[in-house]
Amino acid sequence: MTETSAAVTGIGLLTPAGIGVMAAWEGLLTGRSRAATDAALAGLPVDFCCRVPDFDADAILGRRLSWRLDRGTQLAVAAAREAVADSGWDPGRWNAERVAVVIGVGSVSYDHYEKELGHIQAGAFEKVSPLAITRSVPNMAAGEIGMDLGARGPNFGVSTACASGATAIGIALGLLRAGSCDIAIAGGAESACNRVCSVGFGQMGALSGRIHDPAGASRPFDQDRDGFVLGEGAGVLVLERPRDALGRGARPRAYLAGYGASCDAYRFAAPHPAGRGAAEAMQAALRDAALAPEDIDHINAHGTSTPLNDLAEFHALHHVFGRPPAVSANKSLLGHAIGGAGAIESVHTVLTLERQTIPPTANLDSLDPQIDLDIVSKEPRETPMTAALTNSFGFGGQNAALVFRMA
Repeated sequence: MTETSAAVTGIGLLTPAGIGVMAAWEGLLTGRSRAATDAALAGLPVDFCCRVPDFDADAILGRRLSWRLDRGTQLAVAAAREAVADSGWDPGRWNAERVAVVIGVGSVSYDHYEKELGHIQAGAFEKVSPLAITRSVPNMAAGEIGMDLGARGPNFGVSTACASGATAIGIALGLLRAGSCDIAIAGGAESACNRVCSVGFGQMGALSGRIHDPAGASRPFDQDRDGFVLGEGAGVLVLERPRDALGRGARPRAYLAGYGASCDAYRFAAPHPAGRGAAEAMQAALRDAALAPEDIDHINAHGTSTPLNDLAEFHALHHVFGRPPAVSANKSLLGHAIGGAGAIESVHTVLTLERQTIPPTANLDSLDPQIDLDIVSKEPRETPMTAALTNSFGFGGQNAALVFRMA
């Protein structure tokens, strides 16, 4: 593998399908949606979401750390710890000044903002936590991972809306290529299962309104799709130069070969209807990886289940690939983790190549007649693969595509 690629030597994952890489992967392969009515959203027009089950931050991180972090940052730190352990690195033995952290987060912590704003509106200023700001600013996931693991190299919080996690991984690849670090801990995290997100996205018309059928609500590319489902989670990769990874005896799980990014420059919350920017990001990622469209065996779609986004993504895929390879859409099972989604889907793409198995898409009962794609539905598909591409698109027209190759 060329030195323009990065070896993926470790992965960490927390999703509504499970805590830890193996539990989350096996849960994904069941094809069962994790969407369910949520007590924290009671009384709202949309009262369901996809939560990480039984996540006990005190038990996983320790109370001394977990108490000062918002939930999204808790998930990020837990995933980073798993990824570093999986890589075989001992943080006490690496050159800390050469370890970068790049984590994508789509927004501030609305849970804490809502609580603290309530105190302010009531005039109870003394009840506002001194952690009100540090729990909420988007860079704290990267900062806390750096502190937790003793990584003192470049440290960035990246925010490109729903493309944040994928963008962060792409930036990390650039840092390695530029020689700015020797190890990059990269990914994304978010917890969007809160009242502000539910009402706000709902007012935009972005959420599914299937309140009597939460498990059937997220249905990418289906003709009856009506919006996405809020979710949460974190995905983190450890990236190294191939020669460094192999030199220390590490076993790469896959290689990150290419990254492409673009902006639709069209509308703030709607994709270009022909998928112009999305296509440009995919083409850039393929060029960066020195691969042709026919070299890609699988596409992990952004697949939000919104009417406009799915159709635009189809047009983009058709433009780039002609007849695209097999497609899957993880959000149908896990909901949309916003800034964490692209990183979660990157970890899934690594596992897809490693296991030579494409996870299923849930709730595809009747393919939209305007969409002509080979979508892996209901059951996993075992098939030979050497390279895969994953897409992430965000508000502001920001697009990111990543190409991974089998190790």
